[in-house]
Amino acid sequence: MGSAGGPGGAALRALVSVAAGLLACGVASEYDYSDLGPYPGGRFYAKPHQCVAIPADLRLCHSVGYDKMVLPNLLDHETMAEVKHQASSWVPLLNKNCHMGTQVFLCSLFAPVCLDRPVYPCRWLCEAVRDSCEPVMQFFGFFWPEMLKCDQFPQDDVCIAMTAPNATEVSRPKGTTVCPPCDNEMKSEAIVEHLCASEFALKMTIKEVKKENGDKMIIPRKRKALKLGPIRKKNLKKLVLFLKNGADCPCHQLDNLSHYFLIMGRQVKTQYLLTAIYKWDKKNKEFKKFMKKMKSPDCPTFPSVFK
Repeated sequence: MGSAGGPGGAALRALVSVAAGLLACGVASEYDYSDLGPYPGGRFYAKPHQCVAIPADLRLCHSVGYDKMVLPNLLDHETMAEVKHQASSWVPLLNKNCHMGTQVFLCSLFAPVCLDRPVYPCRWLCEAVRDSCEPVMQFFGFFWPEMLKCDQFPQDDVCIAMTAPNATEVSRPKGTTVCPPCDNEMKSEAIVEHLCASEFALKMTIKEVKKENGDKMIIPRKRKALKLGPIRKKNLKKLVLFLKNGADCPCHQLDNLSHYFLIMGRQVKTQYLLTAIYKWDKKNKEFKKFMKKMKSPDCPTFPSVFK
């Protein structure tokens, strides 16, 4: 089993934790899962399974540190198309670096390593990732989903871990306090991922930004719908956007309102939440690439795990 490429592959190390201690497995090329012996938890795969290559376009897990995964996975996704779509919902969160174990935790479920028995993530790892990442998710109007409830995962059995249980630190860049929806890399693939994960997309100029009940309220001046989603055309002129929990965190894109923006978002109850914002910059090479891809974005059509 060869090690995966990419900047995150070497840094992420999956460990298999036992009640008596931890068995370090290292990077993928050093794994020898046969040494684990019989699985003491008594779990078996519920359905016939196969070991398949992790495709390059399964972006959540392609750099996790191993090359092959079990299908159906531990979330009962039976086809690779379903896995890709459900996993794509989590890629924007992974890019926020809310916890160093996020990829290992998610991929242990979405793209579990090939073993003769299923091995689930450790409960403490789930709790550490949840506690660090749910506050970031709330900026986008999401909460930790029921399907990932941490109390369903093993506490004292063989389980997938990241580091020792007391190492639950958050791997954030130093000094980063930017509102998460504003902390975006100007890369065409990342913008497309945001587009696919969002319900609507607008090209717009902004008239005013003000604070309201802990949020930033964004009042458009001009707007053009690129993807309407839940917005009705007749409501477009009266549209107001909210940066959830964003009253006191900086959003540098909003420092200068003199140009057009690409704004993406989703509806939560009666509010339209901003989930990503970019300067509309046709001179930028990556943005020009995005504009070409935007005409026919390759977005999966399965229901999202968050709905």
